[in-house]
Amino acid sequence: MAVLAIGFISPLCALSSALFTARTLHHLLLVLAAAPLLALCLPRLKRPRLAAAVAVQAVIFWAWHAPGLYAQALSHDGVYWLMQVSILGSAVWFWATVRSAKGHAAVAALLAAMLLMGLLGALIVFAAQPIYTPHFASTLAWNMTPLEDQQAAGLIMWAPAAAAYLLVALWRLNGLLKPTGETTP
Repeated sequence: MAVLAIGFISPLCALSSALFTARTLHHLLLVLAAAPLLALCLPRLKRPRLAAAVAVQAVIFWAWHAPGLYAQALSHDGVYWLMQVSILGSAVWFWATVRSAKGHAAVAALLAAMLLMGLLGALIVFAAQPIYTPHFASTLAWNMTPLEDQQAAGLIMWAPAAAAYLLVALWRLNGLLKPTGETTP
């Protein structure tokens, strides 16, 4: 609950209306902190649908980063909350399936999520012009152009966010490489 409070009650939430970088941090707080913690509270899934969970999380995350839908979410409260709930819900499902899946499958899912997050970040970084209109007039107050704000956000998705999936994949892989008698902490 503390992670959700940071995301929705702290100044980060208000700042995310002005800066795409802050919105990216807000979404990553949901996807990489709140969702895995919530998934740990759920019972293990008997039949984790790993490929579906990876696909749904990616489609939802990518869709909400489409410029038109993103702008709509920042213009209408209902659409905004649909964005937040769908991003968080798909991420909770993803992490619950990763937790419940066998080692190799979980590693593959984490690596797929890493690639998809990194690709979206790279596309945002290398866009030739700013594409997120809600932030066109608000970034200058923070000494950033809209393109610099967008590039910073994309870079955060591309490197540290993608790296978070990689770290969990390596941790799961480490558990697979240990001799059978050892336990993972």
